[in-house]
Amino acid sequence: MFSSTIKFITFLLITLIGINVSCQSNDEKQSEYNFSQVDEIIQSAIEDGAFPGAVVLVSHKGKIVYEKAFGHLTYDDTSAIVTTNTIYDLASLTKVIATTTAAMICYDRKLFSLDDPVAKYIPEFAQNGKENVTIKNLLLHNSGLPAFKRFYKKYSSADEVYKDIYATQLNYKTGNKTVYSDLGMITLAKVIEKVTGKKFDEFCEEEIFEPLGMNSTFFNPPDSLKYRIAPTEIDNYWRHTLVWGKVHDETAALLGGVAGHAGLFSTAEDISKLLQMLLNKGKINGKQFIKQETVKLFTTRYSNSSTRALGWDTKSEVNSTAGDLFDISSFGHTGFTGTSVWVDPIRKLFVVFLTNRVYPTRENKKLYKVRPALHDAVINALE
Repeated sequence: MFSSTIKFITFLLITLIGINVSCQSNDEKQSEYNFSQVDEIIQSAIEDGAFPGAVVLVSHKGKIVYEKAFGHLTYDDTSAIVTTNTIYDLASLTKVIATTTAAMICYDRKLFSLDDPVAKYIPEFAQNGKENVTIKNLLLHNSGLPAFKRFYKKYSSADEVYKDIYATQLNYKTGNKTVYSDLGMITLAKVIEKVTGKKFDEFCEEEIFEPLGMNSTFFNPPDSLKYRIAPTEIDNYWRHTLVWGKVHDETAALLGGVAGHAGLFSTAEDISKLLQMLLNKGKINGKQFIKQETVKLFTTRYSNSSTRALGWDTKSEVNSTAGDLFDISSFGHTGFTGTSVWVDPIRKLFVVFLTNRVYPTRENKKLYKVRPALHDAVINALE
């Protein structure tokens, strides 16, 4: 009897210790490095009202060395705390996590050539002088298409948006300059649908998210996961409600929540799986997921005329969101809602930084000074 009691108590203690360790690792991964400066920057930013909460993940040489959640889902202290499992609206990170990766896969499978005219797959796109715009132009953001349009002020359906884009006149001669364009990436997602014969979200789920184990990555996340999702903006101009669990971007909302420029929701750890694959030159879990040459082609600055790679951006000499210390070969991207990823291939390093800085309003721009400081602090911690 006494022996059985001791065994039961021992079992309970082990179980409780296990639960405690599990809960701790959910909020923060312990590290051999001193990331106290990162902690201070994020805590200070929350106190300053730059964003109500955040998740920061740092991977170095194939190992997650820092993963920590901060703050709450909103500025109300009674709202749920952010955890490392919190799901964020990625906004324009969709362009690289989904659309560019899908384009890499299509390119690998020879479903299209980068020099193919877009009109080869979407004949309506040839209107108003766009017949020579190529898939490469869409990826480089030098097609001549405008940056964006406020479609929600004119239209109420996806068909109207696509018809407008296909009929849009170019703002400048194709290839003459670089203008970061939502319209180009929306169009590219439609090309991907044409060549794969699948809906864009289905293709991404089957060919990217599921194979990489990105189990908390979605377009149109289910309502059952709303409790894990950080709300974005209190929309006082179109939807007249708190946008929470639905895509923040107005055009993506008109397009049913699935678009090439915005619409994706994910966690830091899910994103890290894709970034690690890219750092591994396309290989993950012993499998060549994307050809090594394709990864290099898409993540290397294309020319000296801009910082753009194919889909991805690269680090600028000055005023980069990656800060001053990331290598010039680094590639990354940002999202309007307050998200960013930066990858330093020389250091075998990447940083995922997720916030909902647009809560309660997009007018809050305090995040912009936090990003470079954070990335510099990461380098200081590692070196």
